Amino acid sequence: MKAVLCKAYGPASSLSLEETADPVAKDNEVVIDIHAAGVNFPDTLIIEGKYQVKPAFPFSPGGEAAGVVSSVGAKVKHLKPGDRVMGLTGYGSFAEQVAADAFRVLPMPDDMDYVTAAGFSMTYGTSMHALAQRGNLQPGETLLVLGASGGVGLAAVEIGKAMGARVIAAASTDEKLEVARKAGADEVINYSEGDFKEKVKALTNGQGADVIYDPVGGDLFDQCMRCINWKGRLLVVGFASGRIPELPVNLALLKGASVVGVFWGAFATREPQANLDNFRQLFSWFSEGKLKPLVSQTFELDQYETALTALSTRQAVGKVVIKTR
Repeated sequence: MKAVLCKAYGPASSLSLEETADPVAKDNEVVIDIHAAGVNFPDTLIIEGKYQVKPAFPFSPGGEAAGVVSSVGAKVKHLKPGDRVMGLTGYGSFAEQVAADAFRVLPMPDDMDYVTAAGFSMTYGTSMHALAQRGNLQPGETLLVLGASGGVGLAAVEIGKAMGARVIAAASTDEKLEVARKAGADEVINYSEGDFKEKVKALTNGQGADVIYDPVGGDLFDQCMRCINWKGRLLVVGFASGRIPELPVNLALLKGASVVGVFWGAFATREPQANLDNFRQLFSWFSEGKLKPLVSQTFELDQYETALTALSTRQAVGKVVIKTR
């Protein structure tokens, strides 16, 4: 099979597309003939050795995929060859085939295509876990979403609306904010213009946001700690800005606020039933038309460098997907 290989840490330009051996399913694995693979920010980190997961060389990036099961391990009971599936692979999906842990693979909804499914698992799985289990978002609360035009941000906007929240979307350009507004955001903030903290307070009658979804980090995290409501929850999702912020804990004390880590991959592994319940709800909302995943760009497998660059330079709107068939 063909696969994009990382043989040493470096930028996307250091990767190569090569023929390599077909994977073989272990007892608890399935092999998937990949039709499409989602491109995510962790893919840009894992190839540079900046991600918490560090596979042995050589490896393929690509943390999620959609396709057809070609074979199953001896202990796999809920999937069979020929099933249309989607799943979290961690890495390995920028290829024509991948072996994946069966518990991280789900049958695709009948009304979902491969490109949509390839970009669904990580963004919607992350945002659902963040807002439901970690943020305990309640109907009527105000949810502030940073990076609201990106994959996880747009998913958070849609899920927040489906959960009954008032959603304020924040992004760096008016064009990106229009995308978030079309996804259902009630209010928008351009955080490249003016005092972000004061804009949030103006939209919340001076109270601040109840739940803040932050995949950006850096200076924006610092400001979020100053515009969070009493008993608010600030969800640490990622650091797309490049700077991991430090927490002034006195602000958490004064606001009675919680700073809560979100690591969906670990959650899916440790609490598979809760993760499955999340996806049942997500699939239901998708069928009802409440979730409309935005895939803004698709690339062929040999265009992997361009696809990864779109993520690393923060130019992507919605999801970027690589098609392999």
